[in-house]
Amino acid sequence: MINSIIAVIFFVSIGGIAFMLAKKAPILCTLPKNGGTGFRETKIILCVEERIKDFLIYFKKQIYLHKILSFVKVTAIKIETKVDGIMHGIRKNAQKIDKEKK
Repeated sequence: MINSIIAVIFFVSIGGIAFMLAKKAPILCTLPKNGGTGFRETKIILCVEERIKDFLIYFKKQIYLHKILSFVKVTAIKIETKVDGIMHGIRKNAQKIDKEKK
């Protein structure tokens, strides 16, 4: 029962798609073959398109990711240096205490 309902809905949908394609086919044939409609030739559209391309190049080259990872790396090295200094001081104090006990 459910399978027949699903099959009917599927075939009706396919028929609707075929009907829409048959109705729009003559209009689609009249469109230019190279895809140009003249809309992109305006200066405003070209300017906006260039700005978007310039902005997207940062994401393609992953410049922001590189900057973030470089910052994290430098920060980690700074923290590691500070921890190393603190550990060196603790070792010095531990050696002093060991010498005083002997």
